[in-house]
This record gives sequence, structure tokens and C-alpha cells, in this order.
Amino acid sequence: MTYQPTRSLAGRTLFITGASRGIGLSIALRAARDGANVVIAAKTTDPHPTLPGTIYTAAQEVEAAGGKALPVICDVRDEASVQTAMNEAVAAFGGVDILVNNASAIFLRGTLDTPMKRYDLMHQINARGTYLCSQVALPHLLRSPNPHILNLSPPLNMETRWFENHVAYTMAKFGMSMCVLGMAGEFRGRVGVNALWPRTLIATSAVRNLLGGDEMCALGRTPEIMGDAAHAILTRPAVDCSGNFFIDDEVLAAEGVVDFEPYAVTPGAELVPDFFI
Repeated sequence: MTYQPTRSLAGRTLFITGASRGIGLSIALRAARDGANVVIAAKTTDPHPTLPGTIYTAAQEVEAAGGKALPVICDVRDEASVQTAMNEAVAAFGGVDILVNNASAIFLRGTLDTPMKRYDLMHQINARGTYLCSQVALPHLLRSPNPHILNLSPPLNMETRWFENHVAYTMAKFGMSMCVLGMAGEFRGRVGVNALWPRTLIATSAVRNLLGGDEMCALGRTPEIMGDAAHAILTRPAVDCSGNFFIDDEVLAAEGVVDFEPYAVTPGAELVPDFFI
């Protein structure tokens, strides 16, 4: 059995950072199939030489899938940029129901090989960007009947093996997860705040460009598994669903999915586990 949802995001407004490609776009498209409003909040306005998609091509895909799209230029490192993007979203759709903190930067090197410029970039986008976007979105989320924040970040696992090879990256990603831990408690009963992370490698441009090319992507799953898992989380009652560090296939198994082969890039292949799992 594949994912067959009984709950819908129809008419809901999602503000998704980094939604011009990859997992963010997959979450956007899954919501769009329900007839959701999707704010594509990202920086890419012109075609990138090595990365697919812009906020405008993503918006076209969302509209084609059945949703309403608003492409907005948004740099999650800049408070004014985030505030402007959120204001545009509220003006267009009357409010925001869901924030997906998907934007992220990665640099997998050790301490002596990580320039502070890279350290700063990861922390500004991952940890600080997540905190900033949440802070700006919360006044609007608190007026929604079923508000959610979903961070694309891993379970908090304080083992040396997850830090020793790329401590700067791990700190930045765990910063996103710490936002879940803290905000879920702070807004308990009012906003659902959760994390979602893949069990396996996901075939995205980041993996293709940074972690081993097409050969590595062939040993992962497609971004659609994250889109389906996010949909399952974001359609649950926020009052009962908060403070969780979800894994994609566990979420879908709880929804009755028993066959995960359709998500495999290469059916039958032995899949590579993601970091922090």
C-alpha cells in the first residue's frame, strides 16, 4: 500500500523556505495537489549553473499541480527580507497556517578545514534562519486553526560519531532541532512544532553536487517520500502533534504505507542511510 491520505491541506497556506528545488519543492507540490496556497520563499531568481529551479519555475509547478503559488525573494539570513516575504504572504493569502523551515547549508569538513565563512553561513541559514523565520511567522500562526512549524532537521543524538567529522555542520543542524525542542514546549497546545528527517539519503542536487554524484543518488530515495511524510504530519491536529523528531518512513508506516519501493531511485538497491540515523 502506498500513501493514501484521508486528510487534506486544501485552502491552507504554507510558507516554505528553500522551496525552489529538492525536498522543499516536493513538500510544496504535495500540498499543491490538495489545493493549498504555497509561498515559495527562496533566493534563486535566475537559473543557477549547477542547480535546477528558481522561485518562478517552482511556482509554475505548484500551479500546475493544482495549488496557488506566490514566489517571493527571501534570504533567511536577513531579518528585513524575511519580514517582507511574510508580509507578502499574508497580503496574498490572508494569513499563514504552516511554516516549513527547509532552507539549509552544508559543508562536511573537520575543524581545521572549515573556513569561518562557511561556519557562519551554515549557522546563519540553518540555526539562525530557522529561529528568525519562526519568530516572524508565529504571530500569524497563532491565529490559524491548526498551525504547524516543521523543521527539516535531525533527531538530537549527542553521540561523538555525529560530530567528529563535521562538527560545524552538526552544530548548525542540531540548532534547528533545538528550536523544535524549545518552541514545542513554549507553544504547547497552540502550535505544533516538529522535525522531519529522512532515514536514507535523498536524491537531491546537494547530494549530487557534494556527496557523490549520480552514483550516490542512485542509492537513495526520491524527495517525494519527504513530501508525503510532511503532508501526513502537517494534516494532523497541532494540539496533539508537537515536539516530535519524525523519520520519514516511520511517519508513513503509521499512515498504513507498507511498500517503500516506489520511493527508491533504484528499485531493489541497498539504500544508504542519511546522517544522524
